[in-house]
Amino acid sequence: MTIDQIFKTIRKNKIQFIDLWFSDILGSVKNVTIPVRELHKALKQGIWFDGSSVEGFGRIYESDMYLKPDPATFAVIPWKEEHTARLICDVYAPDHKPAPVDPRGVLKNNLKLLKRRGMEYYIGAELEFYLFRRDDNEVLPLPHDRVGYFDLGGDLALRIRKKMCERLQDLGIGFEAGHHEVGRGQHEIDLPYTDALKLADNILTARMIIKKVAEEYYLQATFMPKPIFGAAGNGMHIHQSIFKGKKNLFSNPKDSYGLSRLAYNYLTGVLKHIKEICALTSPLVNSYKRLVSGFEAPVYICWGRMNRSALIRVPRISRKNYDSTRIELRSCDPSANPYLLLASVLRAGIDGMQRNLKPPKPIEENVYKIKSDVLKTKGIDLLPRSLWEALAYFHRSKMAKSALGDILFQRYYEIKMKEWDEYSIQVSKWEQDKYLELY
Repeated sequence: MTIDQIFKTIRKNKIQFIDLWFSDILGSVKNVTIPVRELHKALKQGIWFDGSSVEGFGRIYESDMYLKPDPATFAVIPWKEEHTARLICDVYAPDHKPAPVDPRGVLKNNLKLLKRRGMEYYIGAELEFYLFRRDDNEVLPLPHDRVGYFDLGGDLALRIRKKMCERLQDLGIGFEAGHHEVGRGQHEIDLPYTDALKLADNILTARMIIKKVAEEYYLQATFMPKPIFGAAGNGMHIHQSIFKGKKNLFSNPKDSYGLSRLAYNYLTGVLKHIKEICALTSPLVNSYKRLVSGFEAPVYICWGRMNRSALIRVPRISRKNYDSTRIELRSCDPSANPYLLLASVLRAGIDGMQRNLKPPKPIEENVYKIKSDVLKTKGIDLLPRSLWEALAYFHRSKMAKSALGDILFQRYYEIKMKEWDEYSIQVSKWEQDKYLELY
């Protein structure tokens, strides 16, 4: 929208308040609300705030930061009683330069590496989440329904999912598909292909909308990667390709997999660096309870087409629809900061492109059934087994540090190490049941 269009929309919808959203380092939405009369000033000069109060943003002696709204993200909040619109903001430092701790700014910096070559990064995402009943008498989360994958049953759950999709469309996001997932109470909404910055903004928005609609029905929506023992985890598969103008640079109809050399280079870069960026794509202690053998979440670092146990899959496309050529990364989960996730995956792929890396042979058999000694012979490595292991790879990675910048890289590491240390001293019920009487 142009500035004039924004204010016409404000008058038409009788908007009284503007929510200014921005992302913290972990991907949580932060918000400052201003009255409409302050919007001209905010668009021209920004809105100052205390950065030291946002974890990882600034220390007490470097607290002053300001928000610069991006007019392209203007949207009316689809709850009429709120009379509110929102804008997503970039974070700036007191010297009027982009703040090095702003995740959105980090993604924009990495996208510039492609734009210099006239290229654009396009992404689609599959958001999985659970709906749980709110019941104070229940010790464990209670799934909202008892149906399974693609089932039509659970009429209320279907209506809720449609309401979520409707609200997303009201915000201009839209959706490609929505369906019930494998787990009881588990759902998926697919966000359509768009440029990477817009997709990251859309993920941030979709998580908020899904949770708010769930609350309207007195339910809890969660993107926690593994909320229930023994049940399917929540993933966020991302589909990626690189375009130059209207041409999909990943496409080569003469190749058996339909991929160009650039696509193979990119794919190989992601495979090579995935262990180093796993702390960004799977950022929680809980993420590594999803990344285990026996479910659809990948454990082994390999690629293929029909193989859904592979880390990267090359989906089939409709006949001669070459612009749909893409690769699908399957290890990410929806708890990740979308800006840092896309920035790090892109940077890994760019490294593969710049170094003309050649891919390993595709694996089309179920990797979970291949014996360990055979896996080694085939050169198939494993993802980290814990957040601690992932952080060790992350901290040694020159590529990840280059993608995030020195300051955000170090602060992210410190925040996540603190999280691991907090987890490490906990005593779980499993430990008590296992060891209390035995020892």
